[in-house]
Formats: sequence, C-alpha cells, structure tokens
Amino acid sequence: MEQRSPLIFKIANEDWEFDLIHQLNYKTFVEEIPQHAPSPTQRLVDKFHSENTYLICLSGRKLAGMLAARSKRPFSLDQKIANLDSYLPAGRSFCEIRLLSVDKKFRTGQVFQGLMSLMWQHFVEHGYDMGLISGTTRQSKLYKHLGFIPFGPLVGSEGAQYQPMYLSIESFEAGVREFLSARAPRHVQRPMVNFLPGPVAISRHVRRAFEAAPESHRSDGFIADFQATKQLLCELTSAKNVEILLGSGTLANDVVAAQLSPEKKKGMIVTNGEFGERLVDHARRFGLDFELIQYPWGKSFDLANIRQKINSSAPTWLWCAHCETSAGIVNDLETLKSICSENDTKLCIDAISSIGTMPVQLEGIYLASCASGKGLRSFPGLGMVFYNHELAEAAGSVPRYLDLELYAKSQGIAFTHSSNLLHALNAAIKKVSWPERFSELAETSTWLRNKLREIGFGILGSDKEASPAVVTIVLPPELSSTKVGGQLQEAGFLLSCNSEYLRQKNLIQICIMGEFTREKLVSLLNHLNRICFRRSQAAVSTKNLPTAES
Repeated sequence: MEQRSPLIFKIANEDWEFDLIHQLNYKTFVEEIPQHAPSPTQRLVDKFHSENTYLICLSGRKLAGMLAARSKRPFSLDQKIANLDSYLPAGRSFCEIRLLSVDKKFRTGQVFQGLMSLMWQHFVEHGYDMGLISGTTRQSKLYKHLGFIPFGPLVGSEGAQYQPMYLSIESFEAGVREFLSARAPRHVQRPMVNFLPGPVAISRHVRRAFEAAPESHRSDGFIADFQATKQLLCELTSAKNVEILLGSGTLANDVVAAQLSPEKKKGMIVTNGEFGERLVDHARRFGLDFELIQYPWGKSFDLANIRQKINSSAPTWLWCAHCETSAGIVNDLETLKSICSENDTKLCIDAISSIGTMPVQLEGIYLASCASGKGLRSFPGLGMVFYNHELAEAAGSVPRYLDLELYAKSQGIAFTHSSNLLHALNAAIKKVSWPERFSELAETSTWLRNKLREIGFGILGSDKEASPAVVTIVLPPELSSTKVGGQLQEAGFLLSCNSEYLRQKNLIQICIMGEFTREKLVSLLNHLNRICFRRSQAAVSTKNLPTAES
C-alpha cells in the first residue's frame, strides 16, 4: 500500500504549485466534467487566473485538491445569471468560490473539509461574510449538507450543469468546526500562524541553516562560527562578552545565580510579574541573601523608592527582569543603571524577552541572560549570559555546567555543543537589519494595541512601558481565556493563554517576536472580533496597513 505524505493546506505561491493547479483544472473540467475543449498541453489556465487566490491541499509534491477565491466583480455568475444581485441577501460582502476540485485518489472527505476550513479563514481575514459558488449537480446532496442555499436556474451545458448557491460565514464556521477540532486526523497538517512567545515562527533561511549536517564542536569551522556569533551578539547589545550555553533561558538565569553565590553578600531582587518571581526562586535555590521588593503584578517599578532602598541598604547586586513578559511591560533599564552606578551596585537583568525585540544596551550591566528562541528568532535550545567584567575563578564552588569562568577560558566551548543550533542562531542574527526591525516592531505594536482598543478590548499596561513584542489582552469575566485561545487555535492561530499565570488572570497574549505579516495580524483581529463579540463584519481592513515585515 502506498504511503502518503501528510496533507498540507496552504495558499498557492510557488510556480510548481500553479502548474499542478492547471493540470488538475484540466483533469476535472475537461476530462471528468466536459466543460472545456481538450488541449494537447493537458493544462487548463482559468480565465481569471491572475485575479484568483488558490487555496490548495498538497500531499508531498502532489496536488490533492484546490479551489479558487475571487472577490472582484463581475463574478463569473454575473455573466450567466441576469440581475444576479436580486437573488442574493442584501448587505453582505461576497466572495466567489470557483474551481473546486479534489483529485480522485483523495476523495475521502478530509481534503474537501480542509479546503472549506481554509476558505473560512480566508473569508475572515479579508472581511467576506458570504460565499458564492456554482456547485456541480453531481454533489448537490453534499452542498446541501454543508449549508449551501441554492438559488436561480441551473447554469452550464448538458453534462456539465451547475447549481448557483451561497453560504454564509456562520454556516461555514459550523461546517468546518469538527475538522478544526483536536480530533482532526494526525496526518492532516493545518496551517497555523504562530503568535507565541516561544517557540516563535522561524524563517526558511534560519531553518535551512539548522538543517545542515552536524559538525564537531572541536572542529576549526565550528570554533570560527562560534566566535563570530559571539561577536554578533556583543555588537547587537554593546556588551563586552557573552557565553553561549546549550540550554534554555532558565539555565542562563541559573548561571547568573551561580555567579552571585560565591560572594556571600546581600543583594536585592525587584519583581512586578511572573518572571521576576522566578528570579526569586533561582536565588533561593542557590541560597542567596537578598532583600525582596515586590510591586503589584504588571505595575511599573517605583524607581524613587528603589533608589531610596538602595541608598539605605547598599546591596551588592540587584536582579530584575528587563521585559516582564507575563504582563508585557518593559522596566526602565537606563534609570536602573544610573541608580546602581551611583551606589556601586552590580545590576543583573533577565533580558530574555527584550534582546532582539527592542534596542538593549548592556554596557554597565554586570550579568544579563538571554535565549535563542524568542526575540533573536531562532530555535530554542541556546541560553546566553552577557557580562562586562573579568571573571573570577569559582574554585569549585559552582557546578561545572554553570561556571561562567570555565566557559570563558575554554573559548566558550567548555562542553559538547550543537552546531545546528549555533548555525541557526548565527543565520537569524545576520539576516536582520536591527534598527529597521526595532522600528517595525514598535510601529506594529502601537498599531495593534490601538486596533484592539477600537474593537473593545482592554490592554494591560500603559503604551509608554509596553513591550513592542508582547501585547496582553484583558478579557471580560464572561469570556474564558483558555476557551478563546482554543477557538483561535481552531481558526489557525497560536496565542499564549495556557500558562497558569495567564489562566488565573484571564489573559491572552499576542506575541510578535518571530516571523509575522501584518495581514495575518488583521486576520487574527477579525477572528477575535467574531469570537468575543460575535460581530459578522470585519473588524479591521487590510487597507492602509504599514509595510509588512519580510
């Protein structure tokens, strides 16, 4: 029995995909349904090809099914039915669905359902709320089952007759819900748009770098690439040094705690959210002596109060989160630097969600943690610790894997490393023009927050302190964050909503740390509008969008 590749649903955008579309078009509407004359090329290019958006299902390099969407009038039905609008519901935004075809080998129902679900996503994204179709009379029972409403006379010729029909977006949604649920077959890969804080959406360029053959971490080539990547990281952050560790951001924070532990001097930890509280846990596990200053969850630091407490207690070090991801707010790094400098206090920061999403200047910082799988837009698996001072020998008081000085004297490669993760990170950093990226993220974040407020959502935190890459939505009590998140996942969007701290406060987060397009953000907003407020019209238009990220 032939082993089939997974079914992948997508918008056609490759030349070879369009060639397969023309071939299937010929098989269906020339050979199977005699609607057009035969051609020696065995390809049929639709007369509206340049205006069509093709939604397709692929199984490897085979085209399992397709349909075309087109909203430009006149529709093909305008040419077949006089005074078409007299048959249609008033006040609706129509899109014509054409060229629906499933290869005979794939007519199990899954391809058709998947194409319908992709069409529903396309409708919401572009603000259409009614689909118009000429359905073959051979499948009239199926169309009726899906909620299509027939109207007007049959069109076409003998042997190729079609019934004009329309379908509302509400019926679309009901018809595809089971396919979109978690019960969908495992071999069906639905298109998902990633707005998570990690793992983030990754570009093809970075994926290709990751897929190269593994290298020995002792090879000359790997060592050269490793040092070049460290240099790129230091240039990005203005830090003197960085060590790259095989592990997560949590490991990087353990390394920071480990470097503070031999001093046996009192420090200070300042928190205003979940990730600040995790620093407290790191510190306690290493037996650090510290004063804890806690501010309400998602509220900004009282910098005058922090200055006063540092002046009175003179802590040796201060540790806090730069971007408090749980609330999507950024704490004032430059003022903290100034306060700590005045009192000879060593400032340590968790910069895991800020590096790569906004300008971060680490000169004057004692220790800063980072990770590869967030703002740097690479695969998770590499932690980083930045520093600007000469490292003292830990003399066996720190576990080997957490000993920053051991890394430094080993050219950063103290233990086995991953060339695949290293090459992906290098490619991700080199790919970006950072000033343009920071500007783009800031502009997009402002636009997104404003649009969410226009729709009717509350946004956590002030715009002045907002992270450009994390937007936290406060849902009203009658809406469940996990339920809304689940419905968005059904619609093809991955948002952050399942962490315990988000569930407890009924929050969902849109994160734009990875690869994204503005059009997909518009689609997300329109889905949010429908799910939360049950509005049938588009909340946001794709017109007048700022330039989309590449």
